[in-house]
Amino acid sequence: MTSKSKNQAPTFQDLWEVSQAAGKLTSQACTISARHLQDGITRSIFNREVAYYARSIVRDVEQGKKTVAEGLIEIKNEQRSLLNQSMEIGQKGIGVVAGALQMATGAGICYASVGTLCLIAGVPLMAHGANNVYEGGLNLMTGQSDTSGPVRNAYQAAASALGHGEQEANIAYGAVDIGLSAFSVARRVLKPDAWRLFRYIDTDRIRAYKSMHPISLTTEAAVDTLTLRQIHQELKK
Repeated sequence: MTSKSKNQAPTFQDLWEVSQAAGKLTSQACTISARHLQDGITRSIFNREVAYYARSIVRDVEQGKKTVAEGLIEIKNEQRSLLNQSMEIGQKGIGVVAGALQMATGAGICYASVGTLCLIAGVPLMAHGANNVYEGGLNLMTGQSDTSGPVRNAYQAAASALGHGEQEANIAYGAVDIGLSAFSVARRVLKPDAWRLFRYIDTDRIRAYKSMHPISLTTEAAVDTLTLRQIHQELKK
């Protein structure tokens, strides 16, 4: 694409190209607001503001205040910003959902094992789940991304007592979270049609992931991927 000087009037093709990009920005804003803004009035205000912003860029290009290249770059940057914000909100939301699933899974392990696996897996799963719900929920409400819940704080306190820093604590927290997730989907559970009067045998059980709903399994995989990325980011610090 050839950049034009501000003194040179844009051609019809130039204006069409900028207008197309502005239209895509407005459409993207509508999609994102429909996904994240439940209140209709707030959603309409957001969509209108983005549409006004997109039209102002087109107008600036028409009047020669911006070159075609500058207008397209500004629109592209705004699209990238909206997408990043949407992804961040989505990640926080997934964390809340996954935390709730961890709590339910931990309670289920305690119940199914009659307490034998409660301290080893059930309680840690419920604790991590509650912490993930707390962090994700508070991040969503405040717009932050660095909320530290009580369980993570406990990891940091333990790491500090052992002479390690916050980075090591966060890596340990993530590693345990992934380990608990792996255990929850790989553990053996009763088949849906298993029935016996006295004692269940090994053939009555299957791996938990085989009985999980595809949405739950996808959520687990998505959260584990995000956790691995967070661990990778901590290792790079």
